[in-house]
Amino acid sequence: MDVDQLRDGLGNTALALRGYNVRNLGRSQELLEHERYGPRVARWLKEGSQIASELLSRPVDLVGQVNSGRETTLESYAEAVALVMTMELAQLEILQEEFEVDYQQCQLGFGYSLGEITALVAAGVFSFGDALSVPLLLAEDCVALAEDVTLGVLFSRTESIDRESVDRGLLAINQQGKGVVGISAELAPNTLLLMGQADSLERLRDLLCEEKPRQVVLRKNKDRWPPLHSPIMWQRNIPNRAAQTMLTLESGITAPSFPVLSLVSGGLDYGESNCRDLLHRWVDHPQRLWEAVYETLKMGVETVIHIGPGPNIIPSTYQRLSANVETHNESNLGMRLLSAVAQRPWLKKVLPERTALLRAPTIQHLILEDWLLEQGVSESE
Repeated sequence: MDVDQLRDGLGNTALALRGYNVRNLGRSQELLEHERYGPRVARWLKEGSQIASELLSRPVDLVGQVNSGRETTLESYAEAVALVMTMELAQLEILQEEFEVDYQQCQLGFGYSLGEITALVAAGVFSFGDALSVPLLLAEDCVALAEDVTLGVLFSRTESIDRESVDRGLLAINQQGKGVVGISAELAPNTLLLMGQADSLERLRDLLCEEKPRQVVLRKNKDRWPPLHSPIMWQRNIPNRAAQTMLTLESGITAPSFPVLSLVSGGLDYGESNCRDLLHRWVDHPQRLWEAVYETLKMGVETVIHIGPGPNIIPSTYQRLSANVETHNESNLGMRLLSAVAQRPWLKKVLPERTALLRAPTIQHLILEDWLLEQGVSESE
C-alpha cells in the first residue's frame, strides 16, 4: 500500500495499538537509527524516559535500551510500559509529519490492553504524562502479583465455549481459597485468556472437563505476566488506587477526536465524562477483543494499521478469523455466496448481523513499523 492509498482510505481505516508483551522492542532500534525518522524517535524516547524517571523516582533510559537492543523483562515492566507507549506515539507522529497521513481522520481506533491507553492519548483525551502515570505508578505491584501467576489459553476445538459453565467454574475455584483465577481476555467465541494463581488453572480445567469431557483444552504459557484485566488485581487494591490517581489528572475530560473502541465494553463508548470510569474498569475487567474485532468488520473497516513494536495479538486474531472463514467458505457454496453478498452494503443490512464476519479475508493489514522502514528503503534506492 502506497502513501496515496493510505491517505485516501483513512475514512475506512482502523488504528490498532498493541499492549505489553514479553518482547517489546520490535523494530524500534531500526527506527531510532534511521536517518529520517531517528530524531523524532529519539525525542519521544527522551520524553518517555523523563516522565518515567519522575514517576518512578529512578533513572530510566529508553534511548540507551533501544540503542543496545536490550529486551525488557518482567522486572523492567515499568520500562516496557513506557517503551511501548512511547514508540506507538512516535510511529504515529512519523506517519503524520513525514508522510502527511492525518491519522485523526481514521474511522476509529482501538488498542489491546495498554494500547487502549495510548489510543486515548492519540485521540487527545489524555496527555502523554497523565496516561503514563496510571500504569507506571502501579507497575511495582503488578510485577509482585505476577510472581505466582500463570497465563493460560482455554479453548475448544469443536464449538464455542459455554461462558456460563466457565463462570460457574471460576466461582467454584475461587471459593476454595487456594488461589484466584479469572478471565483476562475474550479472544474468540471458542478461546479465552486466563490468569491464575498457584494451580488454579489446572483445577478449573479439571472441573470443566468433569462437566463436558474433552470439550476444552488448556495451554499454559511459560512466561510470567502481570495479571492485568483480572480479579487478581484486587489483591493490592490496584483498581481503586488507579481510580484515585485519575481523580486529579488534568486531562481526560474531553471526548476523543476520533472514535475509540473500548475493550472494556466492546463498543464506541468513550465520551466527555466517562473516560476515567472506563479506564478504572480497564484495570480488572476482561479485554473484549473479539467484540472489538467484530465491530470493525460490522462498521465496514477496510484497512487496519497495526501500531507499536512488533504487534502480535490483534493481527493474529484477524488472521485466525480470516483463515477460519476461508476454510469454511471453500467447503460451502452457500457461504461463498453470502461472503460475496457481504461486500454489498445495501444487501448486507438485511442479512443476519454476524454476516459481517465473512468480510475478514478482505481486510488489508499494515504493520506500521514495517511500512515506515519499507518507505525509507524505497526512497533511498
